[in-house]
Amino acid sequence: MVLAFARRGADVVIASRKLEACEALADEVRAETGRRALAVACHVGHWAQCETLAEAAWASFGRIDVLVNNAGMSPRYPSLAQVSEALYDKVLDVNLKGPFRLSALVGTRMAEGRGGSIVNVSSIAAVQPTPVEIPYGAAKAALNSLTLGMARAFAPRVRVNCIMPGPFLTDISKAWDMEAFEAAAKRGIPLGRGGEAREIVGAALYLASDASSYTTGAILKVDGGAVYAPA
Repeated sequence: MVLAFARRGADVVIASRKLEACEALADEVRAETGRRALAVACHVGHWAQCETLAEAAWASFGRIDVLVNNAGMSPRYPSLAQVSEALYDKVLDVNLKGPFRLSALVGTRMAEGRGGSIVNVSSIAAVQPTPVEIPYGAAKAALNSLTLGMARAFAPRVRVNCIMPGPFLTDISKAWDMEAFEAAAKRGIPLGRGGEAREIVGAALYLASDASSYTTGAILKVDGGAVYAPA
């Protein structure tokens, strides 16, 4: 998504817990596109770090036009009874608290200024969670709800929408049993496979740009048809 935005003329802020990875991508953006790119270390599960990230963006660029809430995590657990309070809190903090705080901070200033677009990234676990991702699914369901509420709170100057992806073959898939996944995908996903990272770009560009100027409060399913939830 970062490269897609930069290739179409955007200056970008890249944030994650891993500053070196952010810096490497920022270097790639500058070299390929000539756009400005700011790398910031941020754990969005921490309220103060969300505030630091937002302030760093305003200090460097003077405004934020698009916010993409894409941080996520879903650690495995042996059983529901063995989910620790620390694991539960961490999952809710990263997947819900961070997007809430960043959207509240950035959306308020967008609404007071020239407007903008907020794009949340949920998951089909929000509507069809498996037994090994129940806290994660609950957080993502809440993120869908947050999308709808903030679309109304920040209207009409700020649009707030959500991408709801299915299984994507990003770095996380390196830990999967791919033979089992591919067999399950052929049975349960109408398109018969997992998504490639490049296949999220169209949805992100649509929701970030004026192409979606009459779209807010939408949950856009990008999952190969894996679930039949309303989108």
